[in-house]
Amino acid sequence: MLGLLSAIMLSVGMAACASLPDVRDLSSQLEPASTPTVATPKGTLPPAKAESLLGQRLRNAKKTDLTALAALEEAATGSPLVAGNKTTLLFDGPATIKAMMAAIANAKDHVNFETYIFDEDELGLKFADLLIEKQRAGVQVNIIYDSIGTLGVSKEFFQRLRDAGINLTEFNPVNPLKRFGNWRINNRDHRKILIIDGKVGFAGGVNIAEDYSHSSLFRSRSSAELGWRDTHMQIEGPAVANLQWLFMDTWARQNKSPLPDLDYFPALTAVGDKVVRIVASRPGGDFEIYKAFTLALQEAKTSIHMTNAYFAPDQNILDTLLSAARRGVDVRIIFPSQSDAGIVYYAGRSFYTELLQAGVRIYELKGSVLHAKTTVVDGAWSTVGSSNFDIRSFLHNSEINVIVLDAAFGASMESAFQEDIRNSKEITLDEWERRPTAERVKEWGARRLAYYL
Repeated sequence: MLGLLSAIMLSVGMAACASLPDVRDLSSQLEPASTPTVATPKGTLPPAKAESLLGQRLRNAKKTDLTALAALEEAATGSPLVAGNKTTLLFDGPATIKAMMAAIANAKDHVNFETYIFDEDELGLKFADLLIEKQRAGVQVNIIYDSIGTLGVSKEFFQRLRDAGINLTEFNPVNPLKRFGNWRINNRDHRKILIIDGKVGFAGGVNIAEDYSHSSLFRSRSSAELGWRDTHMQIEGPAVANLQWLFMDTWARQNKSPLPDLDYFPALTAVGDKVVRIVASRPGGDFEIYKAFTLALQEAKTSIHMTNAYFAPDQNILDTLLSAARRGVDVRIIFPSQSDAGIVYYAGRSFYTELLQAGVRIYELKGSVLHAKTTVVDGAWSTVGSSNFDIRSFLHNSEINVIVLDAAFGASMESAFQEDIRNSKEITLDEWERRPTAERVKEWGARRLAYYL
């Protein structure tokens, strides 16, 4: 699908007019508060209590002042930390889809669903059937779907949802007549958000497509039929309201018809101990996810462990990553060994030489297509989201990432990272320099197109 998107972008002959900001010394450009804002259901914590809470959550973090990083991150993104949440990591499609469908089945008031891909395949039809069932049972379902991400889906599929009473919004339609005078084909909604009754939320990398019907090698005893490797999150608690607001903001920007008047923001209580930050970005915004990544990399002291499917960063943030490795930070990245997007795949590999020479350790996941977008910094700053580490995600797409500041959660993320390492092959500089000339040519060509990918 990303390859198709890239072809469309090139066919319309876009000029590379927009650009990412200079982030080479981002932390010195900010004026953070001495203590980051921590929101709770009962209001914002006083600075002393906020510092105490963060100290408890980060007490096992080593060598890193993550409280200071959190304050910088807030100054850069405008998003506060939210305390009192329960977070559940969901690995691969079957676990994610099962959890999402269970939450939908228990919905009482509404289901708000925003996705890039909603395929008309066996899994997509099963998901659609459940949404229709809930709509007919009196639960209002509202869906935002991306026009490029659903390009191969029939009109009848979405009409069936509409006929059941479900409200739908097509994000930035491919057909310019649907957005006459405001056609933005290069700006896509790559977010994956699900909110149930304003109380349970999901975000991450998983789309609704048959590729997610089976697990990868991750913690699996069977490799007979492998699905894509991905990571998603379920969130319960006050941070769900942030997801809800993002959905409603996108709806208002894309649809002149308002959402039905329902209980979208019920009173939420603390249900867990996780402190999270919901960071979202969109074209024309303030590059919030780009800045959050930059600060985490710039402030890293011991380790950066990243899993990312589509890697085509701009020079500024690439230099930030390389600088971390050169100053002794343990930087490891898991890339795909196979991809659904050939041009993006070779664009990512075009960076291997620079990364390896700087001391970055590179791995390629075996068996499955890698689609996960996760990073753990210093074992306690973690993010799971929809954003790839590329120009498209940082500049052209609407994306969402969930950042968790918590040493225990970071340990769970590290455990998953090590599991993926065991299912990967390490690429050494000596081996890489012996690759065929034909591969180098493909990488060179793909690198030239990085802005559009």
